[in-house]
Amino acid sequence: MNDRLLGAALELTSQLDLPDVLQDFVDAAAELTGARYAALGVLDHLGKTVVFVQHGMSAEAQERMGHPPRGHGVLGEIPAEGALVLDDISAHPSFGGWPEGHPPMRSFLGMPLRINEQVFGRIYLADKEGGFGEADVTEVGLLAKAAGVAIANSRVYGQSRARERWLAVSQRITTMLLEGTDEEEALQMIAHEVRAVADADTCLIVLPSIGDAWACEIADGVLASSLIGVEFPHEGRALTVLREGVGVIVDSLALANPMRVPQLRPFGPAMYAPMMVRGTGLGVIVLLREEGRAEFEASDLTMAEGLAKQAALGLELAAARHAEDVAALLAERQRIGRDLHDLAIQQLFATGMQLHGARSRLLDDGHAELADVLERSLNSVDESVRQIRAIVHSLREADEPVQLVERLRREASIGRTALGFAPSLIIRLDEHAIGSDPGLADRVDARVEPDIADDVVAVVREGLSNAARHAHASSVQVRVDVRGQGADGTVTIEVEDDGIGVDPGRSRRSGLGNLAARARRHRGTFTMERAARGPGSRLEWRVPLV
Repeated sequence: MNDRLLGAALELTSQLDLPDVLQDFVDAAAELTGARYAALGVLDHLGKTVVFVQHGMSAEAQERMGHPPRGHGVLGEIPAEGALVLDDISAHPSFGGWPEGHPPMRSFLGMPLRINEQVFGRIYLADKEGGFGEADVTEVGLLAKAAGVAIANSRVYGQSRARERWLAVSQRITTMLLEGTDEEEALQMIAHEVRAVADADTCLIVLPSIGDAWACEIADGVLASSLIGVEFPHEGRALTVLREGVGVIVDSLALANPMRVPQLRPFGPAMYAPMMVRGTGLGVIVLLREEGRAEFEASDLTMAEGLAKQAALGLELAAARHAEDVAALLAERQRIGRDLHDLAIQQLFATGMQLHGARSRLLDDGHAELADVLERSLNSVDESVRQIRAIVHSLREADEPVQLVERLRREASIGRTALGFAPSLIIRLDEHAIGSDPGLADRVDARVEPDIADDVVAVVREGLSNAARHAHASSVQVRVDVRGQGADGTVTIEVEDDGIGVDPGRSRRSGLGNLAARARRHRGTFTMERAARGPGSRLEWRVPLV
């Protein structure tokens, strides 16, 4: 081995960054042989070029050419062992002409680059004055072996660095979830962090949707806004991964057949990692790269599966905290109900008895005007007792049958905690506002089917939640309007706030996508726009009653 070759080999093996190793290999091969042009095409398992590194061609020439060589024609004739040496590449039977913008070349040397007996890529050398000889083949072959060692080392180093990054992301996610971060914000942060650490172009989180459907609730990266709300079929990869509890790597979604989620057709490599807790699947993290990029590696899948399980556990803990908060709220409601019934009503009842006695004495003494005043006071006491009894009734156990009107009032009450103020709730039946009249509330239940009623409650809940998390509002108005009945009836929900308005830059709108899906399920409509007055936002959800 001559000194130049030895120096080039040592220089290669001292590098740990893979892009640097590949570029140094191409540059060294050109320098050793005297070739004007040199290039390396890294191949995937299908023999398709996924990384292309070159020497000798200007940036302008590369731009004119567009995509790099695909490995067909003469390049496809390079053997898996040995070398292909040509005095004139254009004279080869497989030569198909130069691509537009490609500089003409004459002499050619092509060899495989092997790592652990597998063809990693192909080295191309061209335009050496006088052509290539056996010495060139020998030197490039030895240099390729050194490059193979350097690439293997850089892979190990890269995997170690990647593992550190995965662990750092995992720690940040765990800390965030334990600190009680809102679930939606946590999922959005998970998608963003995982996409970055996996070097993916897009990250999706598939979660349970309406009924037994599963849909993309979180998306970050390329085409994110168009993928929110996309449903994933039960027979597809995502839910198969969820059922089996084992992740999978896909070489190219663009070539997949059949393609059950056509919205994913623009992507190439993909990786699916299930979010599992004690054998139960809570969701699936889907990582996507654009077509033409390198496939995900097995080490990536291992780390993604571990992080997905950790994220699932954190979300379960968050759900448990929420359930505990709800239980505490219900317990407090029960206590308030008991206190109102046992203390306030009894005291009002005793006060009413005293007023009744005083009124009787005033009448006996001929003080009719004062007796009328006490009569009105008695009526006020009776009305107060009725109102308190209605409140006590509304504070009963959550799993007891509850009217839709009362369920909506509960959501408004719960929303007060998140908003920091009481939202306005107006419920109308045929343009008549529903107050404390139980008869009107019963008529609402008679018109709105239970399935639609559940969605009405969910829409109000999401509208208030969205205002609390994103609007930074000082007031929120919720209007529920039930008109007509049967085929001619509709129920309309409007949630309007005076906050910062709709953010056109937000790619994460899974909650809003869920509301749109609920509207479609009932053949209805959903819109989210700026409020008619001021900078706030206005949500409208309308569906027919049947």
